[in-house]
Amino acid sequence: MTAVKAHEAEALIRRGPDPRLPVILVYGPDTGLVVERAKRLAESFVTDPNDPFALVKIDGDALASDPGRLVDEAGTVGLFGDKRTIWVRPGSRNYAPAVEAVLKAEVADTRIVVEAGDLAKSAPLRTLCERSPKALAIPCYPDDERALADLIDRTLQERGLRIAREAREVLSQSLGGDRRASLAEIEKLALYAAGQGSVELDDVEAIVSDVGASVLNTLIDAAFVGRAGEVEREYRRFRHEGLDPSMMLGSALRHALALLASRLEGPDKSPSLLVASWRGLHFKRKAAVEAQLGRWSPAALRQAVQILQEAVLACRRADAELAHAHASAALLRIAAEAARRRGG
Repeated sequence: MTAVKAHEAEALIRRGPDPRLPVILVYGPDTGLVVERAKRLAESFVTDPNDPFALVKIDGDALASDPGRLVDEAGTVGLFGDKRTIWVRPGSRNYAPAVEAVLKAEVADTRIVVEAGDLAKSAPLRTLCERSPKALAIPCYPDDERALADLIDRTLQERGLRIAREAREVLSQSLGGDRRASLAEIEKLALYAAGQGSVELDDVEAIVSDVGASVLNTLIDAAFVGRAGEVEREYRRFRHEGLDPSMMLGSALRHALALLASRLEGPDKSPSLLVASWRGLHFKRKAAVEAQLGRWSPAALRQAVQILQEAVLACRRADAELAHAHASAALLRIAAEAARRRGG
């Protein structure tokens, strides 16, 4: 078996996979992390990643149409006898036969990096690589707290920056879920703090995207904690900024589903523990979400989900004015239920 455990993947990539294993499958639900790791594995094997003869990119759908092409490409010798990488990009068609053929061939001085999506355990490409002694299968799941701290430190160090402990903790709470998005936020922070040597808490609060401070999440949190007056006030602001009511309802629906999932996954946990394990939740929203988790039961959240789903459908069928009426009414219904539960 050559399936790599998720927590071992980063260390393996840093030290470099065994060069005798020609095929490396990189897959998982975190598409940003998949792309980043595939890129590192592809570029680190060759002398010049910008040389199109040294680093060859092939679309997966092209291999599905011509499975023998991968074997042919893997057997091609570089112009100066240097090492080569073949980077297979994701496709919508099954190109496992092309990978199977290259695993049966003799491959020397060539690394084949196969970038894929979230493959089920029974997916042909995944089972093929996990069972082959000539391949590695590296999973990419959303970063945990330790991985985020490492990513923050490593990315900032590459730009000559350190980060204060409190600033790192706050930053990591605002990230997670997708490596590409996390990197974008860290790089934006690095640009902001360039030349000052150290990143402090004030820098993080000034530059990192904070969805919790947006009008949208302020409005959603007000509804789910039962503050109807704030819902009406924030909704007027929402309309003034020209935001779409369907988009707002979609965000509220995702939040209700996230609350429900949290309650179902930890039925015996306190709201504070549930909030502590909520990835990507900004620190400024923690108190509000903790109050929501303490107030809403799974059954009540299912009713809230139904209210929002019906409102989304109604908005899609209505003109702009009526759509706002549907959206506002749905949020006020949720706020009224939350207030009732607070009173009870």
